Amino acid sequence: MNKFRVRLTMIFVLIIGSSVLVAGLFMAKKLQDSYIDSLQGNMKRELQVMLATLDWKQSGTAADIERHYAGWAERLKQSADTRVTFIREDGTVIADSDRRSAEMENHADREEIVQAKRSSIGYAKRYSDTLQQNMLYAAVPVKEAGSSVAYVRLAMSLEQVEQAIRRVWYGLLGGLLAVFVLAGLISYRVAYGFTRPIELITRVAQQITDMNYKYRVSLPSHKDEIGQLGQAINQMADSLQLQMERISEDENRLKSVLENMISGVVMIDREGRIALLNRSAEELLGFAAQELLGKKFDQAKQQLEFMQLIQECVDTKEHIRDEVIFYYPAERILEINLNPIWQNNDVWAGVLIVLHDITAVRRLERMRSEFVANVSHELKTPIAAVKGFAETLLAGALNDKDTARSFLQIIFDESDRLNRLIGDILELSKIESKRIPLQFSPVHLQTFIGDCLHVMEAEARKKSIELSMQVPGEVYMEADEDRLRQILMNLMSNGINYTPEGGKVKIKVEPIASGAEGEEYDKVRLHIADTGIGIPKKDLPRIFERFYRVDKARSRSSGGTGLGLSIVKHLVELHKGTIRVESEVGVGTRFTIELPLLQP
Repeated sequence: MNKFRVRLTMIFVLIIGSSVLVAGLFMAKKLQDSYIDSLQGNMKRELQVMLATLDWKQSGTAADIERHYAGWAERLKQSADTRVTFIREDGTVIADSDRRSAEMENHADREEIVQAKRSSIGYAKRYSDTLQQNMLYAAVPVKEAGSSVAYVRLAMSLEQVEQAIRRVWYGLLGGLLAVFVLAGLISYRVAYGFTRPIELITRVAQQITDMNYKYRVSLPSHKDEIGQLGQAINQMADSLQLQMERISEDENRLKSVLENMISGVVMIDREGRIALLNRSAEELLGFAAQELLGKKFDQAKQQLEFMQLIQECVDTKEHIRDEVIFYYPAERILEINLNPIWQNNDVWAGVLIVLHDITAVRRLERMRSEFVANVSHELKTPIAAVKGFAETLLAGALNDKDTARSFLQIIFDESDRLNRLIGDILELSKIESKRIPLQFSPVHLQTFIGDCLHVMEAEARKKSIELSMQVPGEVYMEADEDRLRQILMNLMSNGINYTPEGGKVKIKVEPIASGAEGEEYDKVRLHIADTGIGIPKKDLPRIFERFYRVDKARSRSSGGTGLGLSIVKHLVELHKGTIRVESEVGVGTRFTIELPLLQP
């Protein structure tokens, strides 16, 4: 913008300077012409006076005539302060006020004499070799009987005229210099006034180009076209800012949706390069976005079946859905949906891939199938026993009272076991479907756990098992008392059942703080430990599964249904807590439950 300002200033200076220079030249020329015209008029009047007063002598010797005119030339020069020359008709100089006539050449071809022959007076300007300066000559003919017999010529120096013109030129040059300086200042100010708003508009336009839409043009004093341009730029910036804010909001919303989607999203452009990859897709595929973006999909080091599905969608340009087992970064089952992308409904633009992790769904389906199979198996055993012994009784064993009584006892035990199994199944189903509303109330743990131990004492006494507890006296928590009792009774019952005679079952309670030291307690930790047979390490991850038994024969003989620990786990989770188990074969088992003191 500075270059444009300088160019505009120079243009103004040249225009103003040229105008002043031309005007000065015109004035100097007019002044010079005026001076010359004035001198010529004065010389004409002086020549007319000379012709009227001059005594023209035509007779006599040449010497007398020369002396006569020389005297006149001298007198006239003194009175008119000009050079006076008398010239014959043939151009011979008769007399001259400044030089001897004999030394002067013929003047017949001089411009003023030639003009005087044609008209009543002749003028000429030229450099005088005699006086070594520019002279103005005027000549008139001397006539007798209608014909010219001689010429009188005046010569006046142009030195004064030239000095005057020179002074004019000096003044003109000085004025022109002053005009240039003043014109430069004014022109720069005018150019600045023109270019400064344009510079501001350009700067704002540049900021808008750099996507900074907060800049505005401030031209309060401009109501002309430049002001209108600035207002238009501001309106454009407002519109662009509003549009970009909407675009940015939509982009952030879309980005937030993509980044927080559970499903993985991958987009491949028309060149087969990976153009988009959200966070879930990174986790599912095991590669960071920086490693895959911009690469060809067949160079992405992905599973062969996945690459083949993409290639098939690229070739057929049709929707494809399939399930593929991925082994990296972890073994999982992914549902893959590949949809071709079309622009303007007719231009193919790439492939959109949506990945769903259905591992948990398939695992739940498998668990459901296993659950049905386990339920069928668990129900089949007591039903078969009941049916078998009932058939035996009907076949005639009913008449043998001892055998009949034994069979009926077995039928009763199996029916009772069947009833417990169905009850546990229904209970677990209600808990899993969260159809059991929990009634939270304050529970004093020391009193509550003491009551639970009192209930279990009779069962523990049968195996001489020692029950003990270590509970602080002032620990309260919010819990559903019935469900918390179900958790403790189930775990203590397992401890008693799987602990040999003379063993121990102990409950310990620890208030814990999850924050910094000195903070109030916000959780409680319950330890239920026994000195029983223990659980092998390979079985620990599965003990909370439904119908999973470490020792199936012993579990059935103990009256267990295989659903107790699963019920316990779900009840703990309903209380927003966690449960874990530690065990060593032959040493014992310890269950650790962490529950919040106050329910959220």
